[in-house]
Amino acid sequence: MSYRPGPEQEPQSNWAGNLTYSSTRLERPRSIDELAQLVAESDQVKALGSRHSFSSVADTTGTLITLTEMPRVFVLDTEARTVTFDAATRYGDLAAALQAEGWALPNMASLPHITVAGSVATGTHGSGNANPPLASSVRSLEMVLADGSLRTFRRGEADFDGAVVSLGALGIVTTLTLEVIPSFEVRQDIYEGVSWEGVLENFEELTGAAYSVSLFTRWADEHFGLVWMKSTQEPPAEVLGVSARREDIGLAGGPPEFATEQGGRWGSWDQRLPHFRLDFTPSNGDELQSEYLLPRENAVEGLRRMRALAAEIEPLLLISEIRTMAADEQWLSGASGRETVGFHFTWLQREVEVAALLPRLEEQLLPLGARPHWGKRFATTEIASHYPRLGDFTRLAKELDPKGRFRNAFLDEMLFGSEPRD
Repeated sequence: MSYRPGPEQEPQSNWAGNLTYSSTRLERPRSIDELAQLVAESDQVKALGSRHSFSSVADTTGTLITLTEMPRVFVLDTEARTVTFDAATRYGDLAAALQAEGWALPNMASLPHITVAGSVATGTHGSGNANPPLASSVRSLEMVLADGSLRTFRRGEADFDGAVVSLGALGIVTTLTLEVIPSFEVRQDIYEGVSWEGVLENFEELTGAAYSVSLFTRWADEHFGLVWMKSTQEPPAEVLGVSARREDIGLAGGPPEFATEQGGRWGSWDQRLPHFRLDFTPSNGDELQSEYLLPRENAVEGLRRMRALAAEIEPLLLISEIRTMAADEQWLSGASGRETVGFHFTWLQREVEVAALLPRLEEQLLPLGARPHWGKRFATTEIASHYPRLGDFTRLAKELDPKGRFRNAFLDEMLFGSEPRD
């Protein structure tokens, strides 16, 4: 039986409401066969995850697909230390299911509401000097290709490192298999009021002082801001001369109850590694986000340069977060081939003013080797020089999708330039 498309839908928007997708056709396949037929019969097609991207990376003028009505999958293999699950799965739901069985992921993003498939496809990360981005845990993934066929990419295969952080340019992921580790306990401690001088002089020691460390700043204040440590062992009694707070705090003006427990209280990894609780519903329409990923050795110079722009940044800013990560091997990852630091900016949703400011930031950060996060707001289109394996990726994309079904204006501008689709 052929798949019959549904009626035209109302325009769809992303999580923050800053982007309305170009297509009004949103399909909800209920099986691999329906998904494969939709892909094969569409001139242009993209899958939507949790819609948490602030860029148009998942936009299309053709068919939008959501996988939320596909069969649910959760297979834990304790002998192989892997878990396999469907592409509609959110990080928080996967984490809860693993914790219930005594297993864990090595790291998580700050927001547990985002899908694993969308997170790894855009190079999303957590934090920790020794923790690579989230895509590094992927052992294999299954994908519907442009011709409707199903292909599995496995670690160790020639094109695997191009298929994981793929920006949706190769196909639509249906299942993923991740490595897991035994469950572990984490505590969160927050040190408020650390000095700028202390952060700049002790950056590497500071970010390596716990399993995962986040630094929060508004750039313009006399003091740097907050150090948020997620520790698997007893944390330092003091950080740069500052003792840990005993009470919880919120982030970017949000109430403390939206955040995961702090104050040095131990808890399971799934309840501590994210910054926010899964049962907290993220607000819509009140923020924009940007992030630039720099070589770790340029972190301090990057901090100095952003501090020099504080008067321009601060009026548009909710909060900035600085996080480190280990290198990985994914071709389009922001941490590909290098130890990395991420400079994250959560903006007020003042689109025109933020868009005008981003080139000013990029004038300072791009010469330091900054790579913009694919799912955030940025201005530059000069991407190729920052990704040594970009040519290998575009070759793979044209091989798997010769007619460009999964391409869109964003990918054409960022990756393919003026190359025509067949």
